[in-house]
Amino acid sequence: MRESLRDICEGFIENRDKLKGSISGGNGYIYPVCAAIFTDKRQKVDVKRVQECKELLKQNTGFFSSFRGTVKLPMISMMAVDPNPNEKLRKALNIYESLKEHFYASAYLPVAAMVIADVEGNDNLRDISARTRGIYKLMKKEHPFLTSSEDSVFAALLALSKLKDEEIVKETEACYQLLKREFTSGNAVQSLSHVLALGEGTAEEKCGKVIDLYRGLKNKGSAYGKHYELSTLGVLALLPVDMTSLITDIIEVDDFLSRQKGYGFFGLGKKLRLMHAGMLVSSDYIGNKDNLMMNSAVLSGTVALIVAQQAALVATIAATSAAASSASN
Repeated sequence: MRESLRDICEGFIENRDKLKGSISGGNGYIYPVCAAIFTDKRQKVDVKRVQECKELLKQNTGFFSSFRGTVKLPMISMMAVDPNPNEKLRKALNIYESLKEHFYASAYLPVAAMVIADVEGNDNLRDISARTRGIYKLMKKEHPFLTSSEDSVFAALLALSKLKDEEIVKETEACYQLLKREFTSGNAVQSLSHVLALGEGTAEEKCGKVIDLYRGLKNKGSAYGKHYELSTLGVLALLPVDMTSLITDIIEVDDFLSRQKGYGFFGLGKKLRLMHAGMLVSSDYIGNKDNLMMNSAVLSGTVALIVAQQAALVATIAATSAAASSASN
């Protein structure tokens, strides 16, 4: 394994374990994706700072706030990695209130608010919220039975892009039609299509790389999940990295994770573990400032990391919800 990738993997496990020890109420699904938020920023979890952000969130939100539900730990993590967590939360709460004028409350809406808070300045927040709703409505028009609250996050990401609304819908639909031939879950394919719409190149090129990556991993004995995990595959496919290197890196990280506590036989499962491996590989390529290859990346720097984080977070919320539903039944 490459040295930079090994450093990320070891830092990720250290961050996950520190979070587990400092904040209760999370679960096996949530802690890893929160650890990745710190790892993406090349930061170590500061337990004291995390506790301060936890208290800050408690002071500024009500007991039944969506910020303190399933996504409480991700919200705390996003605040903790920011130089000014108080301002980050204040801005996210303002955006959230603006988004609530257009969306019903859900676990995904605070995530969408944080997405916008990460990228957009204070002067244009209401316009971005309105555009997010407009794009969501266009998604709903194309796929009324597939589009749900989780798509609000992708609508927010797309609202921050330079594409026109009509171009977004056209590109997303072109990707969807190509991908549904390979993958069975309509909802997962739609989420993947939203990620790919953020990248340059033709729909055929982007979808072709996703399919090649999926098949390449499967041929190596590493079958990538076809459901909520699928959107994170889109981030990997948009990286300007040759397929052989990408597959090798993912398999090596997956092997590393398989030997860590929480990822073994009674752990999260092979498909989610492979998604986490892909998440760490994308972090290495996107966040490595010495990687000159990324200078020409379709998704570069901060925006790329945000897309990768949010795709993983949406998948994690979906996995958590599915697990809770299964347990209740």
